Amino acid sequence: MTTDVHTSYASGTSTTPLLESTIGANFAHTAAQYPDHEALIDKPSGRRWNYSELNHDVDNLARGLLAAGIAQGTRVGIWAPNVPEWVLLQFATAKIGAILVNINPSYRIHELRYAMQQSGMSLIVAMPNFKGTDYADMIAQATPDCPELQTAAFIGTPSWDALVAGGTKLPADAVEHALAQLHPEDPINIQYTSGTTGYPKGATLSHRNILNNGYFVTETIGLTERDKLCIPVPFYHCFGMVMGTLGATTHGAAIVIPAASFDPAATLRAVQEERCTALYGVPTMFIAEQNLPDFASYNLSSLRTGIMAGSPCPIEVMKRCMSEMHMAGVSIAYGMTETSPVSMQTLMDDDVTHRTETVGQVHPHLEVKIVDPGTGDTVPRGEPGEFCTRGYSVMLGYWNDPEKTAAAVDPEGWMHTGDLAVMLEDGYVNIVGRIKDMVIRGGENLYPREIEEFLYRHPDIADVQVIGVPDERYGEELCAWLLMKPGATPLDAAAVAAYCEGHLSRHKVPRYVLVVNEFPMTVTGKVRKMDMRERTVEILGLG
Repeated sequence: MTTDVHTSYASGTSTTPLLESTIGANFAHTAAQYPDHEALIDKPSGRRWNYSELNHDVDNLARGLLAAGIAQGTRVGIWAPNVPEWVLLQFATAKIGAILVNINPSYRIHELRYAMQQSGMSLIVAMPNFKGTDYADMIAQATPDCPELQTAAFIGTPSWDALVAGGTKLPADAVEHALAQLHPEDPINIQYTSGTTGYPKGATLSHRNILNNGYFVTETIGLTERDKLCIPVPFYHCFGMVMGTLGATTHGAAIVIPAASFDPAATLRAVQEERCTALYGVPTMFIAEQNLPDFASYNLSSLRTGIMAGSPCPIEVMKRCMSEMHMAGVSIAYGMTETSPVSMQTLMDDDVTHRTETVGQVHPHLEVKIVDPGTGDTVPRGEPGEFCTRGYSVMLGYWNDPEKTAAAVDPEGWMHTGDLAVMLEDGYVNIVGRIKDMVIRGGENLYPREIEEFLYRHPDIADVQVIGVPDERYGEELCAWLLMKPGATPLDAAAVAAYCEGHLSRHKVPRYVLVVNEFPMTVTGKVRKMDMRERTVEILGLG
């Protein structure tokens, strides 16, 4: 790490060069190098692949995609929890240059329709249903509004089998030929991030972006071909599909799927049964695991490292990870979807203070700086400002949205994160807040504006402001302040939740609702959300 001791700037030095490869080529290289090593283990179904078998199945699916008319640049949606087919599709699309579009499994119909329309996807791969949500029916409802969508394939049904089988009509070298046409700078993934103006933005990421970030994240925790990585975090996030799957495959390590969605007991059972050496999670996941009544009965002695990210880590949770969970080398990582995602990470030998009070130091081959949001000048060490980063990890842009791209990435290539941060004297960084009032609930980034705009539609609500308030389990929870229209019956949390049902993802529904007569305002007429937070903490006794 190179730093300027006077200003909040640092750059990541490394003797290890960037990977100048595509995801498909890198995966094929790993499969050739470690053909008999375990590659993918799905605990719920009992299915297992070594690297040779996984590469074979990826190629079969890739041929099926080509036979279905999917080519370089075609958008392919994936709407599913953590199942092996997610991983197969990730690498199959990468081998032929199709752009994988991640869809949050908790999306409701209007969110799904927007992602399908905005990305212009030609094919969507999905589970038929999951946890009571009928994905097939929702896709059927959205399809008439998505003229570019040609077909849907549902995992575990004849439509998925037909998609794979269609590739038998093509020559055996069809995938190899497609792969040879690709370049590391090509777009390969679109991930939707919650927007501050109502709709999500499609962060568009290249092979070079995410292949290298996955590689260097796991380099930092010393992952090798001898490791097994347990991934309970969702694949639709960068945490799961970049830091997780790509982090593992770039090193020849095994991917272990403990459950389709997070289950603390299933996670610890997978670690125990597979002798996993690394474990991922947001703090709330580790808390849930540690709070299991039979936590002490699990044999976790195989663990040595892992990554915790998504929100600040309580010091006692970190201590228990390092001692009772045997994760002496557990690392903290910080980033955002638009930066592939990680910009900062702690080292395996950092002390507990650095692993709980900072987000680490700058990543290899990246630059970071903290600037005055008003002037853009780099601030001195110890002073807060906006966290910015530059380098290979910065996204190509927001899909089909040059205006929002220009607002996020300046002409010099710096990604402006909107996070308030302080750089310490040793170059480590502490995140102290969010410029635009983003709320982080259990690792999910939530933007109040999107929720406010939806609640504005309620016929009895005159005005609404949504804020984040402290929560022991999730780090933050949402609270909505409502101004009711004259004569309207005041709404409570249950009524608001009922209104949101089927329209907003569950994690976006406010837990708390306060009906008030006015909002605290500045003299210029701006809402004072800081005052609202303080008063909410007092009213609800959340201190």
